[in-house]
Amino acid sequence: MGWSLIRGWTLLVYVFMFLPVAVVVLLSFNASQFGSFPMTGLSVRWFVELAQNDAILRAFRTSIILGLLTAVLSTILGVLASLALVRYRVPGSNLISTLLIAPILVPEVVLAVALLLFLNFLSINKSFMLLLFGHVIFTLPFVVLVVQARLIAIRRDIEEAAMSLGASPVQTFFEVTLPLMLPAVLAGALFAFTISFDDITGTLFWKPGGVETVPTQIFAMLRNSISPEINALGTVMILLTVGLPLLGLAIARQMSAKRGR
Repeated sequence: MGWSLIRGWTLLVYVFMFLPVAVVVLLSFNASQFGSFPMTGLSVRWFVELAQNDAILRAFRTSIILGLLTAVLSTILGVLASLALVRYRVPGSNLISTLLIAPILVPEVVLAVALLLFLNFLSINKSFMLLLFGHVIFTLPFVVLVVQARLIAIRRDIEEAAMSLGASPVQTFFEVTLPLMLPAVLAGALFAFTISFDDITGTLFWKPGGVETVPTQIFAMLRNSISPEINALGTVMILLTVGLPLLGLAIARQMSAKRGR
């Protein structure tokens, strides 16, 4: 009886959390321009208008470029930091690990305001590079945690065996260590991209004038009116942010299965 109540309550919580998302997806196919029930019919009209909206297309390009750059930089820095902390004896490694993970522990709005005030103190104006820098700071801890967990599971003697057979440390990393930790690296990169693509709190503080990402564009559109295009844009965002991690998980499993054979 107790477990039945827990399962029922869990189901209600999930319904409460995801029902608004389902409503947004459903209304994005509503033929009427008024987002209300009952729906007058099904149509992809709002997706067509979305594809013809120049402001939204610019925001998409900005978000994709920003997300890719964030993923590349966060992944490179995260892999290097994880290697240093796991494979080598670095003085103050515990303090460094705490500092790397600190952005997860600090509320994002506090981090955004602190970074903005610090750069204003240094007389550095808002720019795309500042926006990229802030996104890297916020996404780097996720990459470090994922890669570190995988790197700890890789036996050190495998790398030592490769070096004992004549491989240099660089060759050992690219031919032994990196292939073994590649699923975690890809997972960290996908985490960084999706977090950067979805971020709005820090982006509102760090973005320069005239630069909009998809979340800030949605926010700007909501301040004026609730357009059906917002529902279509929300559906696209949901597909990207849910589909990419699932795709990454499928690729990681396939790679692990091939390596197991």
